[in-house]
Amino acid sequence: MADQKFPNPHEIATIPGTEGWERMYPYHYQFTTKDKEREDYENNMFWFNDGLHYPEPMYPFDIIWDEAWFLALSQFNTRIFMIPPALGVDHRIINGNVYISPVPVTDPEEVQKRIPLFMERAGYYYENWDTLHEQWEKKMKGVISDLEALKFPSLPEMEDISVVKNGLGTSSGYELLTNYDKLINLGILCWQYHFEFLNLSYAAYVTFVDFCTKAFPDIPLQKISQMVAGIDVMLYKPDEELKKLAKLAIELGIDSQIGDDTKDVEIVISELEGSEKGKKWISAWDGAKYPWFYISTGTGWYHHDASWNDNLNIPLSSVRIYIEKLNSGKNIDRPLEAVRAERERLVKEYRALLTTDQDRQTFDQLRDTSEMVVPFAENHMFYVENWFHSVFWNKMREVAVIMAEHHFIEETEDVWFLNRSEIKEALWDLVTAWASGTKGYGPLHWPEEIQWRKGVYKIFKENRPVPAVGTPPEVISEPFTIVLWGITNESMAAWAKLKEIGDPDKVNEIEGFAGSPGVVEGIARVCRSVEDIGELKEGEILVAPTTSPSWAPVFQKIRGVITDVGGIMCHAAIVCREYGMPAVVGTGHATAIIKSGMKIKVNGDTGRIYIER
Repeated sequence: MADQKFPNPHEIATIPGTEGWERMYPYHYQFTTKDKEREDYENNMFWFNDGLHYPEPMYPFDIIWDEAWFLALSQFNTRIFMIPPALGVDHRIINGNVYISPVPVTDPEEVQKRIPLFMERAGYYYENWDTLHEQWEKKMKGVISDLEALKFPSLPEMEDISVVKNGLGTSSGYELLTNYDKLINLGILCWQYHFEFLNLSYAAYVTFVDFCTKAFPDIPLQKISQMVAGIDVMLYKPDEELKKLAKLAIELGIDSQIGDDTKDVEIVISELEGSEKGKKWISAWDGAKYPWFYISTGTGWYHHDASWNDNLNIPLSSVRIYIEKLNSGKNIDRPLEAVRAERERLVKEYRALLTTDQDRQTFDQLRDTSEMVVPFAENHMFYVENWFHSVFWNKMREVAVIMAEHHFIEETEDVWFLNRSEIKEALWDLVTAWASGTKGYGPLHWPEEIQWRKGVYKIFKENRPVPAVGTPPEVISEPFTIVLWGITNESMAAWAKLKEIGDPDKVNEIEGFAGSPGVVEGIARVCRSVEDIGELKEGEILVAPTTSPSWAPVFQKIRGVITDVGGIMCHAAIVCREYGMPAVVGTGHATAIIKSGMKIKVNGDTGRIYIER
């Protein structure tokens, strides 16, 4: 990688019109030249844009989740499980976009010291996985229950007499302050639990990958991932509920009443209430809402990623897709048996290549552990990024309503342009003004500041971030960077190659990760958000920055998937393998090069995409 050049992080120019943007985000996210030691460190590290989680710039409030995993992932790697070759992941922001840099353990002696510690600590979790995971689920449900119980009523002109007669001793203003603290603390706690098992899931899988690549030097990463495919995970449950609702509608003979996408969900439900069969379907529909409709329409990392429960027309539209498929004689179920049969075939084939009992025993142990832990890599996403986040965003909107009532912001959606610390400070201003019967300073400060920030954010969105800055290592070997984000020496070289070409209209071939096997040709459809999904036509190939679990129903329409970001264990790659659909992930720039309507060929065996021009 010595000839691979990326910009110096301290030399990235501020975009005209955004001067002063740094105050929107935590101060420690800034690259700096104020300290020589920190400057040298930043120059010598390799920072890549985390487009897997953040396909657009960060709103000041939404960065709370980045702060949360900055702490959580790093602590479990570095201080709790003592993962031998990896410390934490460092974070910075450039022009509103998050850049991250995995921090390796560079001293071979330190790696050796950490191995027995990791074996003891991680070993305890692997040996007691089911029991500890059951305990984890109870903790997560408890956090969500506590979140749902939080209330943010408007501040009264006068406290109810019960405050006096019950000797409460506190005010509604105090409750607002403490409940906001609880809201934020529950968010951070949720993300503590998020990483309790996640790093161990990836570590087990990466260990299996490491064994296989050494034992079978020519094995594609995709073949290794197929050896733990055919998993049954919670993240598929929302989609399965929609399939059940479609089948029930046909069984009850009310499928025609579900109608087409021109009929709003409220009208459909109102009409179905007129018959017993309709009421039976509505009962099943209502039963699926909690918790399965708390599935985000995006990554779940942004406040605007609405859940199905926020817009019930979205899941209803998917039910209609399934009804149409079923009525045309199509099978809408995942090809689970075929995927599992291929898994067993590959396991048997590669196991037979091993020449010693010890190697076969190691292979069996590592594969079995991977199969046990890999489902968590998907399951946690339902609890955290989907269920918890969906409730959290709406609780935060309750806080925003109060801020708007007191003219600290002009409308509730303006709250996202303040970071969590600024909101706490503003609430103190608001509450003390309410308590003293005076006017707070916030209305004189925040609306004007928010208008400026909106302008800055608009410019950020119009800017395409550089894929990486800093100094690439000679060899990218950090396991999570490879399997989750898809950052390798090859992908870096591919990005640089595209940069050299310059004009995306001259690119005829794109390289990425072979995410899911198979070869398919078809018409491309570029979808950057859930709003674009409705434009997908039967038989097209989905091209997206990344995919969301809530997009699962469109897999009944499409023939293949291409993403800008992600490695062999990203969500898009996992889901495509489960659906038996070709996928190429981690292309870097596919959405910038491919246009809707282009005829393309996707080779999920080699990771190559060919564009007809």
